[in-house]
Formats: sequence, C-alpha cells, structure tokens
Amino acid sequence: QVQLVESGGDLVQPGGSLRLSCAASGSMFAINAMGWYRQAPGKQRELVAAITSGGVTNYADSVKGRFTISRDNAKNTVFLQMNSLKPEDTAVYYCNADITNLLKRRVNYWGQGTQVTVSS
Repeated sequence: QVQLVESGGDLVQPGGSLRLSCAASGSMFAINAMGWYRQAPGKQRELVAAITSGGVTNYADSVKGRFTISRDNAKNTVFLQMNSLKPEDTAVYYCNADITNLLKRRVNYWGQGTQVTVSS
C-alpha cells in the first residue's frame, strides 16, 4: 500500500512564503508524475503544479512566477515552494502521484491534504 504524507501548511500573511512537502512511502515499482492540487471552500479541486519523473513542470496560470514545484526522486518526495502568497491562494493543498505498482499497473494516489491560509 502506498501512502502520500504532506506537510508544511500553515497560516501566513499576504506576501509571505511557504514550502509544502509530500513524501511517498510503501511498495511501488516507480513514481511517474507528481503534482499539487488545491481546493478552496465552495470550489472545485484544481491543478496547481505538476512535475514528471524527468523534471518537466506545468503550472496553473494563477501561480506562474510565484510557485515552484520540484522533486527528489531518491527520497520519493515532491515540494511546492510558494512565494508572494495571496489571500486567494487559501485552500487545502493535496499531493497527487501517478505510481506504477509492483504488478506494473498505474495507480493514482492522493494525500490527506494540508491547509494553507493566507490572511493578515
């Protein structure tokens, strides 16, 4: 069984920074793409940023230039550096991973979510 454990969510003032981490653990053959999604109250979950196993990244227009996604393949961990945070970035942030399991099947996993609140 694979688990994704997120950390780093917090209350921060507008203009501040946070770094989210998500570590994958368990039995797996490979981790393919990893990403961060967010869901604000009353809104649908949306993609924030994603990164392939080769390091190719993709960002939502609303976070381009402010957020940076990266990963440490040796530690099965993905990070989201968030700078110049705005109140509209307030949401629960979820880690997502596309994993090839030991049966060579691709399975999608979600973390439990971490709360990011941007407020003065």
